[in-house]
Amino acid sequence: MKADIHPEYVDAKIHCACGTVVETRSTQKEMHVNTCATCHPYYTGNSKLIDTEGRVERFNKKYARRR
Repeated sequence: MKADIHPEYVDAKIHCACGTVVETRSTQKEMHVNTCATCHPYYTGNSKLIDTEGRVERFNKKYARRR
């Protein structure tokens, strides 16, 4: 490896908008993010399928298997 071309790898704290703080290692000492695994709907299971104007039924009707 070449000398003096790699960034310094230090302990880091990642702050989420929900208040969660994760300690890890990175090239930056602090980071601020909007969502994390604690509050993201995909990971928490709180995501809901929002059917606006019957799109799901229209899709199912359009692509339903015909026998």
